Formats: sequence, C-alpha cells, structure tokens
Amino acid sequence: MLISMKCRTQNLSLPKSKTEPSLKSYSEPSETNRRYWYFRGLRGVLSVPAFILMLSFVGFGAFCREVGMTVGQAAFSTATIWALPSQVVLAGAVAGGSSLLLVMIAVALASIRLTPMVAAWVPVVRGPQSTRFSLICMSHFVAVTAWIISMARLPEIPRTGRASYFVGFASSLTVCNTFITVFSFWLAGEISAEWRGALFYLTPIYFLTSLTGAAKIRSDQLAMVFGLVLGPAIYLTGIQLDLMWTGLIGGTTAFVIVKFSKRWRAAK
Repeated sequence: MLISMKCRTQNLSLPKSKTEPSLKSYSEPSETNRRYWYFRGLRGVLSVPAFILMLSFVGFGAFCREVGMTVGQAAFSTATIWALPSQVVLAGAVAGGSSLLLVMIAVALASIRLTPMVAAWVPVVRGPQSTRFSLICMSHFVAVTAWIISMARLPEIPRTGRASYFVGFASSLTVCNTFITVFSFWLAGEISAEWRGALFYLTPIYFLTSLTGAAKIRSDQLAMVFGLVLGPAIYLTGIQLDLMWTGLIGGTTAFVIVKFSKRWRAAK
C-alpha cells in the first residue's frame, strides 16, 4: 500500500505483469492481431450451425449425382455460388434441361435474397483498413449461416479483427463444405439405392425444418403451405424452373392474402 501511494504521489504507475494480456494489442491493426482473429474464426467452424449446414451439403452431393452433374461441377457450384438454395435451383434446372440463360436467371433470383443481408453486414465487418475491393471479395461468403454467426459474434470483437475473423470462419466453412460435396458425391456411387435416397433427402429435410422454424409471421407460414402444395403440382406439369415458379407463385400469393386480410380487418 505504501508503494502504491508513493507511485501516485510521484505520477508513476506500477509496472504491469509480463503475463497480463494487453487490450491494446487487440485493438491495434497489426499483422499479429489479424492472424490471431483469423485463427479464432477458423475455430468458429466447430459450431452447431456450421455442423447442420455440413449435413445439408451431404445431401446436396448425392443430389448432384442423381441429376447427372459431374463431381467437378458439383464442387465448383459449392465454391462459387455458396448458397445452398441457389445451388439446388441450379441442379434442378440442369435436371430439367433448362437453357443456360434460364439457369442464370433462376440462380440470380434465388440469390438476390442475400442483398439485404450484405447491406446489414458491411457496417458490422468494416474495419479501419477495409477497402471496397476487400469488402466485395468477402461479401461472396455472406450466406445465411455465415451471416448469423457474423451478426452474433462480430460486435464482441475489436473492429480491427472483425474482417480477419469473418474470413477465417467463412473460408473454412466454404472449403469444408466443398470437400463434403465431393465426398458425398463419391459416397452416393458406392452405397445402395436406399442409402442414396436417404442422403438425397437430407437437403430437403434441412430446408423444411429450418424454414418451418424461421416462419414466425403469417405470410411466411402461408408461403410454406403453398410451396408444399404447388411444388409437386408444378413439377408434374413439366415446366422448366419449377422451383423458381413455386417460390414466386406461393410467396406472392401468401403476401397478397395477408395484405388484403389486414386491410379487410382494419376496414371492419
């Protein structure tokens, strides 16, 4: 106590312990700091949301084999599209024999839903050294799982380490699922038809359960019901891009019904 009082009277401070972590080291944009948060991001792939996504990609690899895609095409779609609903639309369009232009339009429409996510993600991940080009490159990895993890964990990380953390997490998740796509594609050719069917249905089961859990408002719930009814019916018509038309018709119908029902109740 006497030593501490003497130091205060002389405007001195006690020396810090060598083992005490410095918060300043985590806020400075140093190479060590970026490397530290990058490896912290790599560890983030060992999480429940990432594991669930990996299980869904097991089904996607089997699905690609069933529709006649090559293993290279399946792996390339995972690495470059990196949005499972859009990849399923791509595989479905290939199975239906759609033209390249229609496939491009369908994948673009299925991916445009990520635009609001990117708009909300940029202010969170942007750091003092972030450039427009680096943000554009990182935005490729913005999908539902990566976005959820980012919005939950990045605000707790110093701003200088957020981009490194996101790149570590998202890139490792992409690489892991690309290898899982290749492995499940190969596995589907080595197992019986019953097991192939089980692998194939992992992806639609993933979508059905995740969308059901996320459907909190009436329009989302109605859209789910319309999609389950319209999907098989539109498929049987033989029309191209049946998944896209199912989502467009079912979602629009649900939105219109809920909107007019609110107006009708307000008018009463």
